[in-house]
Amino acid sequence: MRTNTFFSSVVRIQTERGHHVVIDGPYAYLRHPGYVSMGTMGVATALLLGSWWALIPSVVQALLMVVRTALEGQTLQAELPAYRDYASRERYRLLRGVW
Repeated sequence: MRTNTFFSSVVRIQTERGHHVVIDGPYAYLRHPGYVSMGTMGVATALLLGSWWALIPSVVQALLMVVRTALEGQTLQAELPAYRDYASRERYRLLRGVW
């Protein structure tokens, strides 16, 4: 969130703040590093608690983030001009070398 000051829980282009594509820091390697960290934290917390039941909602949350990244990518490509170029250079959304 320090690298990307436009990071928000709501997908929207923040034109009033001069929204632009952030390509520094972790964004040089993944398009959605914030979602990777949230998903990893959820699964890791369940494992650290030793609760298989807690793992179920964590995995569901991680799967929902995958869907969200696809939808968010569509919005950003349609509304943020430089994002299409960034997405073509940085192919990976969540896991480097995988997806």
